[in-house]
Amino acid sequence: MPTLPWLDPDRTTPLLEALDQRILVLDGAMGTMIQAHALDEAGYRGERFAEGGDEALALEQKGNNDLLTLSQPALIRDVHRAYLEAGADLVETNTFNSTALSQADYGTQALVGELNREAARLAREACDAATAATPGKPRFVVGVIGPTSRTASISPDVNNPGFRATSFEELVDNYSEAVAGLVDGGSDLLMVETVFDTLNAKAALFALAQEFERRGGRLPVAVSGTITDRSGRTLSGQTAEAFWYSVAHAQPLFIGLNCALGAKDLRAHVDVLSHVATAHISCHPNAGLPNAFGGYDETPEQMAGTLRQFAEAGLLNLVGGCCGTTPEHIRAIAGAMDGLPPRAIPQTEAAA
Repeated sequence: MPTLPWLDPDRTTPLLEALDQRILVLDGAMGTMIQAHALDEAGYRGERFAEGGDEALALEQKGNNDLLTLSQPALIRDVHRAYLEAGADLVETNTFNSTALSQADYGTQALVGELNREAARLAREACDAATAATPGKPRFVVGVIGPTSRTASISPDVNNPGFRATSFEELVDNYSEAVAGLVDGGSDLLMVETVFDTLNAKAALFALAQEFERRGGRLPVAVSGTITDRSGRTLSGQTAEAFWYSVAHAQPLFIGLNCALGAKDLRAHVDVLSHVATAHISCHPNAGLPNAFGGYDETPEQMAGTLRQFAEAGLLNLVGGCCGTTPEHIRAIAGAMDGLPPRAIPQTEAAA
């Protein structure tokens, strides 16, 4: 079967060219930036969903960060702008939990299509403005597809190991709705991220393939997994190498690791991916491990220094930050990457 054409070659070509030229910088944590605002219930609802209003929601919304795309769009736009000004080449949409399964916790499943479309549109506006200001440095929108709050491989009930809280088919339906919104909103690429269960990721990749076939074209796809602890495995039990071989069929533009661990603890696993993967390699770790209060203590300078060592070893094509990172972290990381060449991609697994 012939490869589907790009949906928008005018946006895709600059991305591919940029990856050939330098190490690209992803943005940092959205949740960390939102938490700094210390929003209460009214803050999460905004005017649109204010209690007693025409679109009032029955359940408590505090903590539903994705809803802020609709209730506080200026806040989300400002987060994107801050990361772009700090040096990010790519910003991620505020859609980590924008699937029906995850939004069910807040009773907002009916908003999923709009959440994804508007989140991509906000990121698109921010990137277009930044590109216009610096024409020689195009910026790109990463449509984020999170893992959902359910796992297809592991039972949530220790007394019933055969039970599953979701199914492959339900996940595909969830992801299909999210993907359609992210594409319609103007994403440049789509990233299945924070993968703790590879079966969930496979459902997302299947949904992507279906949507691309329906539209007669495809966007670049990326996959980023999560090594859950120092055992070196995902929650569903895979090593970094096994993870790559499980998703390689999707021909991702880049594959990487994010969340759970800090950069220092991810080094060995990124090294493995770099040697086996015939795709670009990304890494956006946490700002260290959480402290006793759930905060993150790794400074921008510490994190940038560690990630520079990754780049000097030829391991990286894209780099950014996850939990606990801020525009200051991204500014330091971008500075640390300056002048360092991107990793050379092996042509075949045998060559790796």
